[in-house]
Amino acid sequence: MEAALGLAARGLGSVAPNPAVGCVLVREGRIVGRGWTQPGGRPHAETEALRRAQGQAVGATAYVTLEPCSHHGRTPPCADALVEAGIARAVVAVEDPDPRVSGRGLDRLRQAGVAVDLGLCADAARDLNAGFFSRLLRGRPDVTLKLATSQDGRIATHKGHSQWITGPLSRRRAHLLRAQADAVLVGSGTAVLDNPRLDVRLPGLEHASPLRVVVDGRLRLPLTHDLVARAAQAPTLLITHDGNPPERLRAYADASVEVLQVGKDAFGHCALDDVLKGLAEKGVNSLLVEGGGHLGAALLRQGLVDRLAWFRAPLVVGGDGVPALASFGVDRVDEAPQFIQSSRIALDGDVLETLRSDG
Repeated sequence: MEAALGLAARGLGSVAPNPAVGCVLVREGRIVGRGWTQPGGRPHAETEALRRAQGQAVGATAYVTLEPCSHHGRTPPCADALVEAGIARAVVAVEDPDPRVSGRGLDRLRQAGVAVDLGLCADAARDLNAGFFSRLLRGRPDVTLKLATSQDGRIATHKGHSQWITGPLSRRRAHLLRAQADAVLVGSGTAVLDNPRLDVRLPGLEHASPLRVVVDGRLRLPLTHDLVARAAQAPTLLITHDGNPPERLRAYADASVEVLQVGKDAFGHCALDDVLKGLAEKGVNSLLVEGGGHLGAALLRQGLVDRLAWFRAPLVVGGDGVPALASFGVDRVDEAPQFIQSSRIALDGDVLETLRSDG
């Protein structure tokens, strides 16, 4: 199952709206087939593993990270394919939350006489597909807030100098986070000031660049910005609120930028609940938020951050430096968002801490 989970991870960032699934077929103590969800969400992992097994799946055990599908979509049900291949046993990590499946795939296997074991490495399987589970069960993507700061939480000096706080290895790792996400989001302030490309620039992974998303209530993003100029080659979504000039919206659309209008919150900004709901409706499972400080603070204040990916450099900028997060009104320590560290990685002097929400 651990091998199947490793295979499943290969699909992260490239299979939405489908989950990233891995499958390993074992017969007489030997692996006879391996598969994972292919780009675009199909073929599915089980189909790939059976194809590679080349008829050797009869009597085999299938280790699958998510319940095999049981419904007819663009491909036949994987549960049927496993039954027809003659497997004897299925070890499944976790049940599929999709109401079209949700236990039906397991029932199909049992009805055909296949022995079914459920729950092996279930927590790891849920965490791997946290975005898929979040979109199906909560109606929004799983949200990771990425921060790159000094030890005292600063992103720039008091004069605004910021290149580079973290080192080259951290920046490459940040690109890997992009490659594993379905969409990467910034606020309009960060987009205008930093002119980010929001793509993946790792050798061999350029194709894995996520959907680029900008939240821009006042339509500040210049039409000459890279996020607009390259929208025809690199899909870009601009999210704004209603009430903006139609001619300005048309200008973005003419530049191949997709525009999504959402409601306003009490402060006149784009309602973040609606932003996340809109992304979920577009099939986004996992969302990486890269800035800026006001957007990150607003997401934290509303309890919409599921995990932090915090890069810290071994330097101290001081209290007059630019903070990574804007103020968001915490009066008491016990009111602050709580997180639990799930991993810590050394990156040539820097440290990447990943923390998941305790909420």
